[in-house]
Amino acid sequence: MPRGRRGGRVSALEGCREEEAPPAADAVPSVLWASGQQPESAAELILLRGIFEIRRDSCDVVLSERALRWQPIQPERPTGFSDRPKSLKIVLNPQSHKKEATQIYYEKVEPLLKIAGIKTDVTVTEYEGHAMSLLKECELQGFDGVVCVGGDGSASEVAHALLLSAQKNAGVETDSLLTPVRAQLPLGVIPAGKGGAMDLPNGTPHLSSPGHIQPVDVCTFSTTGKFLRFGFSAMFGFGGRALALAEKHRWMSPNQRMNFAVIKALAKLKPEECEISFLPFNDPQDLEERRAQGSLKSDCNDQWQMIQGQFLNVSIMAIPCLCSVAPRGLAPNTRSNNGSMALIISRNTSRPEFIKHLKRYASVKNQFNFPFVETYTVEEVKVHPRSNSSGHNPEEEDGPHETATGSSFPWNVDGDLMEVASEVHVRVHPRLINLYGKSMEETNDSKVTCSCL
Repeated sequence: MPRGRRGGRVSALEGCREEEAPPAADAVPSVLWASGQQPESAAELILLRGIFEIRRDSCDVVLSERALRWQPIQPERPTGFSDRPKSLKIVLNPQSHKKEATQIYYEKVEPLLKIAGIKTDVTVTEYEGHAMSLLKECELQGFDGVVCVGGDGSASEVAHALLLSAQKNAGVETDSLLTPVRAQLPLGVIPAGKGGAMDLPNGTPHLSSPGHIQPVDVCTFSTTGKFLRFGFSAMFGFGGRALALAEKHRWMSPNQRMNFAVIKALAKLKPEECEISFLPFNDPQDLEERRAQGSLKSDCNDQWQMIQGQFLNVSIMAIPCLCSVAPRGLAPNTRSNNGSMALIISRNTSRPEFIKHLKRYASVKNQFNFPFVETYTVEEVKVHPRSNSSGHNPEEEDGPHETATGSSFPWNVDGDLMEVASEVHVRVHPRLINLYGKSMEETNDSKVTCSCL
């Protein structure tokens, strides 16, 4: 008789006694093992029935007076989930999470997708920007969604590529992108990277569940009328300089180079002289009231506000950005799909005070309760650096970094370095992409590490 795993459950059929197999059962010819037939006579007495593992398959084993029979068990597939994806394009970054992303996917994610009956097509990226070029050329009509297995940078790259593809298919000119169209396919994110500050919901348990799709706001970044990229969050000043330093030391491990870069950026801490203009966020209810009164004006110049001075850091967040060093979020008051961004400004102050402000993110105290920190809820932001002397040079932080267009300034956009020599215009576009997963306001996964600070 085949043996089940230790602790396997064996029970008799209803109405029959549970008995041990008679000694003669061991002599049953092996040819009967593969028989999938039921007992020949309905009146035949079944001595024992249970679930055993045979040749790595779960089988329904029946021992009767005349024979021992078994039949592989076919798992029942849930029905009625019309909105469950049937086919997914998987983009896997093998370098993520100490090169463990491949193992994470094939051991933890793929089995769940197989059980749910979801077909997959996996592409392993080979270089930076591979996902972008792949999704530009790939025909995605046969897929119900795209899943990224990687870190913040990989997820941002795939989201950027999906949105660019949507503009191309809709015939929208991206050079002067004012009103982008929504991404045609949902995006799933399987976290497997050093970061996690984007706090996009983990799509693993939701890919096979009906209705677990959440719309998320996305920002566009442009300069002098030229579109640069899509993104969810950005930092200028300290956050950008720290990332630029880390990118110059990629021979270090991810955690080592980020720690090194933060310490080096703090040691060389200095403000950026710039002018910041922003359009305050208008609550939809207020807009309806103003529209009813006939006083609503689109992009009216007198709605814009401007501040200028020296700033140590400028953060622009369309999502809360929950992570281990900021359990409340880098922008805790931001919602992921209400059409607003958080503008967080740190004016010039002493190094010890700025460090206190950074440390406050890790506590439950208000990280913005400092006289040099200002917060605004906005729809658009323009950051215009005014001082060329504070341009970026990762080797000599005190000198400008000369490019073809002049001094460039580093930006940290979703963990990716973006260098721009002039004003950057950031707009938020409500619900521009759908993500597999629960609402980020309902998710508080603080076990990941942050790559923002």
